[in-house]
Amino acid sequence: MGRIELAIRYLALGDSYTIGTGASDESRSWPAIIAARLNAELTNPAVNGYTTLDLIRHELPLVKGLQPDLVSVLIGVNDLVQGRTPEQYRDSLRTIYEEVATLKLAAGRVAAVSIPTWAYAPAAADYGGAQKVDRLTSAFNAVAREEAKARDFTWVDIGPASTARIGSQGWIGADQLHPGDAQYAVWADAIWSAVRE
Repeated sequence: MGRIELAIRYLALGDSYTIGTGASDESRSWPAIIAARLNAELTNPAVNGYTTLDLIRHELPLVKGLQPDLVSVLIGVNDLVQGRTPEQYRDSLRTIYEEVATLKLAAGRVAAVSIPTWAYAPAAADYGGAQKVDRLTSAFNAVAREEAKARDFTWVDIGPASTARIGSQGWIGADQLHPGDAQYAVWADAIWSAVRE
């Protein structure tokens, strides 16, 4: 009689970047790409427009409910565009990270992913322009990195991956804000490399 192999349970917490808004279909989102590489069972409750507060209310209960083997957290850009301060973001993010930390997963099994560099996207002009977006993104990422490191989560800075091929075909989605398939694929490679180490 053969052994039954249980699939890795992967929980991807986040917002539009995690659900893959801008991709041609769900299989092109970075969590779906990683799940396929791991042959994992993916639960992706992410929703467009979600802030950390929305994630706490609607996604965070899945941490205890699913008891995942791998968790990724990419959240914060909507806090930023809705005018929350970095300290307000820190308070909410701590709640999220503390709940994920209760799983006591092994090193490399929690990926805290940065907000991507998006100031170059044409739609950034609608949110105060490139300089403001860049400054706030850096401030929010500094908070997320500090909180992730305090819990020994794997910090994945996707800033370089999000700017690697600016201007190439499929880099930005049709909405001129979210990534396209090509960018999500590069993010997946960067995140995959970090969680495999």
